[in-house]
Amino acid sequence: MKTEEIIELFRQFESIANEYEGVECWSARELAKLLGYAQWRNFENIVNKAKAACEHAEQEVSYHFAEVGKMVSLGSGSEREVSDYMLTRYACYLVAQNGDPRKPKVA
Repeated sequence: MKTEEIIELFRQFESIANEYEGVECWSARELAKLLGYAQWRNFENIVNKAKAACEHAEQEVSYHFAEVGKMVSLGSGSEREVSDYMLTRYACYLVAQNGDPRKPKVA
């Protein structure tokens, strides 16, 4: 990946940052799209591996991976709640480390 592409990916990563309960964090669903994952179920497996790595590092998993609900629009115009995680920067790092290395944005 070229330097310019890395800088742009980092800019996009920083642009989706949020504040959740006073902590800088990222939505796992938004991060999934940024990293090139088309299906949430595939990305959620990566999140679960990252949570295990967090626990193995003796860090507080619930602090770094806060489970939240998120409303999404359906094709019919209605909405429904889906699960999501608010990830700390450390959690995002663990997700990237456990992601699919065949994906250019993960590699």
